Amino acid sequence: MGESLDPSALTRLRRALRPDWTRTVAARRIAAGLLVTLAAVAAFRPDPAGVRTDVVIALRDLPPGTALTAGDVGVETRLATTVPDGATGDIAIVLGATLSGPARRGEVLTDVRLLGSRLTEASVGPDARIVPLHLADEALVALIRPGDIVDVLAAGSTDAGPDTAPEVVATEAVVTLVSAEPTGPAGSPGRVVLVALPRHAANAVAGAALTRQITVTFH
Repeated sequence: MGESLDPSALTRLRRALRPDWTRTVAARRIAAGLLVTLAAVAAFRPDPAGVRTDVVIALRDLPPGTALTAGDVGVETRLATTVPDGATGDIAIVLGATLSGPARRGEVLTDVRLLGSRLTEASVGPDARIVPLHLADEALVALIRPGDIVDVLAAGSTDAGPDTAPEVVATEAVVTLVSAEPTGPAGSPGRVVLVALPRHAANAVAGAALTRQITVTFH
């Protein structure tokens, strides 16, 4: 019965059942090579979760309106994934800028928290002028923060009578600073609010402030 089998067919059957060791070894070598390559790439590629970057932070609790000095800020290394947009690691950019709101010790200072000449130019224009204001209502000063947009109103003149409606002297003034303490001797007007306006509007506000009581309304 064995003689009836076709030798060529039997050979093909044996080859089909027997693994091709040459192809198997080659495949294993290729797989091993790929694994080594992947391991090398993973070793040299930085882990995004471990990347760190320098940021400027507040070294102490700071009130709004603080003109930042070297004693107020410092540079610290933080995980890049935790750093907010607008942060900087260049302390020179921060020094001299005005803090727009309170900052806690260790807080990362971003561009929206800092006021400087660039903000004044961007908001008002290249001919911006800064005007100091003593507001008639001192309690109102406590509500104002740098970066606020306000309209400036002057009380009617005494010659026009007490019932004269206030005059809107300027609109869309940018508050750049609110002094932390009264700026003059005892008995003089209290805290000062600095606002930025285009040159002509700033001159009109400064003139009105010489003889009339000034207040503001918020946008």
